[in-house]
Amino acid sequence: MHKSRLSGFIIDCETGDLAEAARFWSAALGMPLGEVSGASNNYIQLHDAQRNLHVEVQAVTHESRVHLDIESDDIEAEVKRLEALGAKRIKQVHSWWVMQAPTGQRFCVVRPQDPGFASNSNRWD
Repeated sequence: MHKSRLSGFIIDCETGDLAEAARFWSAALGMPLGEVSGASNNYIQLHDAQRNLHVEVQAVTHESRVHLDIESDDIEAEVKRLEALGAKRIKQVHSWWVMQAPTGQRFCVVRPQDPGFASNSNRWD
C-alpha cells in the first residue's frame, strides 16, 4: 500500500532572470512570492494558502512549460503504478523521477511536500 496525490505545479521558465519571471507569475496568479530555494537557487515558491497546492517558478535550460508534481510516500511504487497506466520513466533526478504521460506531458513523482499529505492522499493497494 502506498499513497499519492497532486502536489502542485512547477512553472518552468527558460530565463536568465528568475526573480523577474517569479514576479510576473506572482502578480498574474495573485500568489505572494516565497523564498529562493534549490541546490542552485533555481526555484522561487509562490504561496497558495487557499488551495493548498505547491507552486514554484523554476529556471530551466529547456523550453518554457508547466509541469505538475505528484507526491508519494513510496516513489518507486507510484512510478510502477503510473507505468502500468502507460507512463514512461524519463530521468531520475536526486530522489524523484521525471515521467512522461502517454499523451506526451512531462511530470515528476516526488516525496511528500504537504504537511497534510497522509490525510489528503489517494490510497493505492
